[in-house]
Amino acid sequence: MTTISMIVNGEQVQSDDDPDMPLLWFLRDRLHKTGTKFGCGIGECGACTVHVDGVPMRSCSVPIAAVDGQQVTTVEGLAPNGSSTAVQVAWIKEQVPQCGYCQSGMIMAVTALLADTPNPTDDDIDAAITNICRCGTYPRIRKAIKQAALMGATAYAANGEKANG
Repeated sequence: MTTISMIVNGEQVQSDDDPDMPLLWFLRDRLHKTGTKFGCGIGECGACTVHVDGVPMRSCSVPIAAVDGQQVTTVEGLAPNGSSTAVQVAWIKEQVPQCGYCQSGMIMAVTALLADTPNPTDDDIDAAITNICRCGTYPRIRKAIKQAALMGATAYAANGEKANG
């Protein structure tokens, strides 16, 4: 069996699991990173979105062998030490979640969008955010994306105040 190595949320990890094991199950079952959710199992809904070397990927359809030697970021790894990202603060401010199940994947997709396109248009949002929200909170999602873009890539304390100033 081949050992697979990767960095998850800044921490080096290894796996001797089946190389075809979906990254989703490795993250949830082996590393207990349960913010990444199982939705459809075919890479369509986006509840399982994580970043692999900064690129959003649907972890239910990515085998762990495909991320050997790469950096994986889950929703738990977006903001260290109890701080929040601008996206997370905007999500709370705009009261985006209804049931909340899809939100970690949605936040990961939006974070990647804003890293590439800091001031997205509605067309940019439509093209990049293909995650499914079964509760239909899309107007609040769009509003939160615009709010996060205005806030920029600033770290925020858990209370929503800017960290370090």
